[in-house]
Amino acid sequence: MRVAGSLLIAAVAATLAADIGSAVRAQMAATDTRTVTLVVPIAPGGGVDTIARVFAGILAERLKQPWVVENRPGAGGAIGIESVAKADPDGHTMLQIETSAVLQKWLHKDVHFDVVGDFTAVAQMATTPLFLFANSSLPVANFNDLIAYAKANPGKLTVGTPGIGTPHHLAAAMLNAAAGIEIVHVPYKGTAPALNDLLGGQIPLIWATANVVMPFIAAGKVKPLAVGSLQRVPILPDVPTVNETVAPGFDVSVWFGVAAPAKTPRDIIERVSREVAAIDQMPEVQKKMAPLGYNLNYADSKSFGEKIAYDHARYGKAIRDAGIKPD
Repeated sequence: MRVAGSLLIAAVAATLAADIGSAVRAQMAATDTRTVTLVVPIAPGGGVDTIARVFAGILAERLKQPWVVENRPGAGGAIGIESVAKADPDGHTMLQIETSAVLQKWLHKDVHFDVVGDFTAVAQMATTPLFLFANSSLPVANFNDLIAYAKANPGKLTVGTPGIGTPHHLAAAMLNAAAGIEIVHVPYKGTAPALNDLLGGQIPLIWATANVVMPFIAAGKVKPLAVGSLQRVPILPDVPTVNETVAPGFDVSVWFGVAAPAKTPRDIIERVSREVAAIDQMPEVQKKMAPLGYNLNYADSKSFGEKIAYDHARYGKAIRDAGIKPD
């Protein structure tokens, strides 16, 4: 009996110690004034950088703790991502992560991080869908017309994207596979040159986010044919999804969020995650992001981590199926 009693006392003591330790860590996190560096693995400007700076500014105010955005571009984002994977898991270095992070392993041989194993997802901040846009002179009235035209003219249509291995490229490859068509991919060094060639009539189609194309839709120079998200989106509500037309389950959207090095304490992860959820609900943030085509749709650490793992696997399959070889 004395042995059993001793074991019970030891178990209770261990539980109390764990609870006290958790409470101490939470208190330390709540009073931590050391700077958090939010690494953006691309150059300043663009959607990833914009969202990082908006959220970092508000996180600093709400957490009473400096949040500094640091751009670490290079190797298609791999340099910045790897730097966070190797950082101390103390909550003072985090990553502004987006969809291209899950593509790195499949596109490049010299990748020294595991986007699933080396990180803990903190929270999803926002998503933005990819649209298929056409030059206004293309003789199709809607997306179904385009599919019929592509089937009747295999290999004669081209579609521009910001480059090989981008989500836009995968959208083009996945649409070809799902619809049984052959639209030739033309990679560019960014969306801007692809859009310029679309406007100039050098290519009839591009995959792009809505924010860069909206002025040309209003001017009648570009027409949106389809959106790659599962549901229609408010910025262009009359544009059908690929999912509802020719390819059920088709989903190619760009997501944005925060990740931390693996083994970062859960107290810190959950604290930042709660703040991201609150920021997503702020009317002033929604007002700022909506015209840019961003949907503020929070996902917690568990759900966002599952999304990262799921997309890592499914995009890997899409890249292999499309015959895209790692460089």
